[in-house]
Amino acid sequence: MAIYYSLTFFLLAAEMVGFVFVLLPMPLAARKRLFKFLTESYIVGKIAYALKISFIFVAILFVDAVQRMIRITAEAEAAKTANAGVNHASAEVNIAARKFYAQRNTYLTGFCLFLSLCMTRTIQILVHLIRTEEELGTLKTKTASGSSKEIAVIEELKSKLRQRDQDIDRLTGEYQKLAGSSNKRLD
Repeated sequence: MAIYYSLTFFLLAAEMVGFVFVLLPMPLAARKRLFKFLTESYIVGKIAYALKISFIFVAILFVDAVQRMIRITAEAEAAKTANAGVNHASAEVNIAARKFYAQRNTYLTGFCLFLSLCMTRTIQILVHLIRTEEELGTLKTKTASGSSKEIAVIEELKSKLRQRDQDIDRLTGEYQKLAGSSNKRLD
């Protein structure tokens, strides 16, 4: 395997390890510190920039590997039709080996690019999730402190309502007494 495909393989292995590390279940505080470091660190920013450049090269390797695979497949088909009745074992093995290497390089670079896209989007989703959870926590604390004030206001209004009910009952009783005495006078 050429040095650039070896480097692509190590990049793919590093992506897999990083992806597993990002997806590990962690407490919210630890995850928050980790992603804050990943999103705000100067060093991580420089590493991410270098990785973006390396992914451009991997994309070029991917296009080259796909073109090579198409070309080797076409050559294999042409060799089969040209030598329909003749059996050349060494030529078939050579074509099969070239086809295998071209397919391996295509899959290697393709998976490397695909995992980089998945990892980038997953990190964006997790950062958004952490921000949403922080907002939820602040809203819960605001609601909890605000609800104690609201409960006090509700209790005060209930006591006023009970006082008014008592006043209404007292006034109803007085009205009935007065209405009863005025009815007696009219009779």
